[in-house]
Amino acid sequence: MAGVHVWATLVAICILSSSVSAQLKQNYYASVCPNVESIVRGAVNAKFKQTFVTVPATLRLFFHDCFVSGCDASVIVASANGNTAEKDHPDNLSLAGDGFDTVIKAKKAVDAVSQCRNKVSCADILALATRDVIVLAGGPSYKVELGRLDGLVSTAASVEGNLPHPDFKLDKLNSMFASRGLNQADMIALSAAHTLGFSHCSKFSNRLYSFNSGNKVDPTLDPNYANQLKGMCPKNVDPTIAVNMDPTTPTKFDNVYYKNLQQKKGLFESDQALFTDARSRPTVNAWAGNATAFNQAFITAMTKLGRFGVKTGRNGNIRRDCGVFN
Repeated sequence: MAGVHVWATLVAICILSSSVSAQLKQNYYASVCPNVESIVRGAVNAKFKQTFVTVPATLRLFFHDCFVSGCDASVIVASANGNTAEKDHPDNLSLAGDGFDTVIKAKKAVDAVSQCRNKVSCADILALATRDVIVLAGGPSYKVELGRLDGLVSTAASVEGNLPHPDFKLDKLNSMFASRGLNQADMIALSAAHTLGFSHCSKFSNRLYSFNSGNKVDPTLDPNYANQLKGMCPKNVDPTIAVNMDPTTPTKFDNVYYKNLQQKKGLFESDQALFTDARSRPTVNAWAGNATAFNQAFITAMTKLGRFGVKTGRNGNIRRDCGVFN
């Protein structure tokens, strides 16, 4: 009987994957809002000119949205009427407001075109904006599959245990990503999003002062880099202080993330684990030496991530306001 259940589950996954693949396609809005990509790009460019934080904030917002309950813009919904939404879970409180603002402004720009009004989902706008910020930071451009609906549910409880943490090791990372249809290569590629943006000291200070409950520095951390971090993050530091995740090229989307790992300069344990673990080290070394191969792997991983948990039919709609259910 167990075999029957496993087979039934596999069939269900295949059917679901097929339906999602059929729903998502490039140029999905060709007949209802043919200029949607240029409209979103214009709004993203305008936001980018105001602050570079637009880039890492939007990229991280997309990841946090997709990884929890699927790419359905549920992370953008505001808490209301006694419901604590995803965005107010502790794991999401560090999401920079500029990411939310980017999507809201892009949605406003799209809906300002009468032909497009209420025709394009917030989830698709977030997916497009994410591609656009990656390009603005020097990363690769790629075609974005569209056709997602916005989710009808957003609860803080759904976030619990569904986002990777800075202290995860390879097995935990692989398991979490595999449950979302992503393999080890996809996980290593997506981890390179840490080539942009910043983190608060509280997320990694244990590596500097109390590693493994002791009174020492994480031995997988370069001593000079550890001292630099200590200078920015004193032991009793203000938890709101933040440092760049990539100490070398923090405003450029590139493969230097992997070169940093080779030099023991991964900010999180989950970053450095990709190099210290012999199973993932060959991939890190390959992409540290080949930016083209990394860019292609990142595009593949982002496309696969963008298919996770897509809402169809009565499971979703197109929100008039990205932060509020219709």
